[in-house]
Amino acid sequence: MTDAHADLQLPEISDDTMRQRLTGTREYTVVILKHGPAYDPPNSNPIIWEHGRRNFALRAAGLLSVVCPIRDSSDVAGIGVFGADAQAVERIMQGDPAVAAGVLKYEVHAARGFPGDSLP
Repeated sequence: MTDAHADLQLPEISDDTMRQRLTGTREYTVVILKHGPAYDPPNSNPIIWEHGRRNFALRAAGLLSVVCPIRDSSDVAGIGVFGADAQAVERIMQGDPAVAAGVLKYEVHAARGFPGDSLP
């Protein structure tokens, strides 16, 4: 197997650096959204709009840190990273209008990450 990025000049990271930085991780919850049985654009577009409005509100409330809609031809509709535990996120997702309408379905995954990480 060849490394497609073999030409990258990556910095060396020691075991000690890794151990030290891993102590700074915290728990997050990742949600993977998929198209549900009622997903039928453009008919389902209004409910997706309301789902997006709710995501804006969740972000404004500090609960949803990262929102990534997926726009390819797969059945994955999006990924979200929440700063809450899996049980709380499960309750949050059950109240999502697109989930309630069957337009989207979801998976909840407990994860760890580095506070302060951001997208450029």
